[in-house]
Amino acid sequence: MLSSAIAKRLLTGVCQASWRPAVTGLVSTRAYRGDTPDDTRGDLIEIPLPPWEEKLDEPTDIKRRRLLYESRKRGMLENCILLSLFAKRYLNTMSDNQLQQYDRLINEPSNDWDIYYWATEAQPTPDVYQGEVMDLLKEFTKNRNHEQRLDAPSLEYLERDSH
Repeated sequence: MLSSAIAKRLLTGVCQASWRPAVTGLVSTRAYRGDTPDDTRGDLIEIPLPPWEEKLDEPTDIKRRRLLYESRKRGMLENCILLSLFAKRYLNTMSDNQLQQYDRLINEPSNDWDIYYWATEAQPTPDVYQGEVMDLLKEFTKNRNHEQRLDAPSLEYLERDSH
C-alpha cells in the first residue's frame, strides 16, 4: 500500500500536470515588442486624457503643495524619485513663471516616459517644454555630485521649514 505522503505527492503531480496546459492556453501572448522595424504598434491602446489646463487663480502656496504632491506620485518610480528630489531642491525658490513651466511639464504630457527621456536627454525636448525649468531638470538629472538617489525624500524637511 502507498503511504499517504506518496499518494498525496502523486495526486498533486497529476493535478499540476493537468492544470498547466489549461493555464498556458489562457495566458495572453501579447506583450511589449519594443521599437523593432517591423513593429506596427497595432497593439497599443491610447487612453484619452483630458487636456491640461493651467489653474490661473490658484494661490502660489497651494500650487507649490500640489506640484510637490504631483512630483511624488508619478506613473513610474524613476520619475517619482527624480521629480520629488528635484521639487525638494527647487520648488520653493521657483518664480510664478517657473512654477507654470513645471506644472505644464509634469502634467501636460500623458506619458511619464517622455518626461524621463527629455530629462535624461535620451530624446530631444519639444519646444513647448523647453525653458528654464527643463534646463534645471536636465542639469539636476546629470547628478554631478553623485548623490545617492534611490528613493523619494522623506517629507520631514517640510516640518523643519514650517517652524
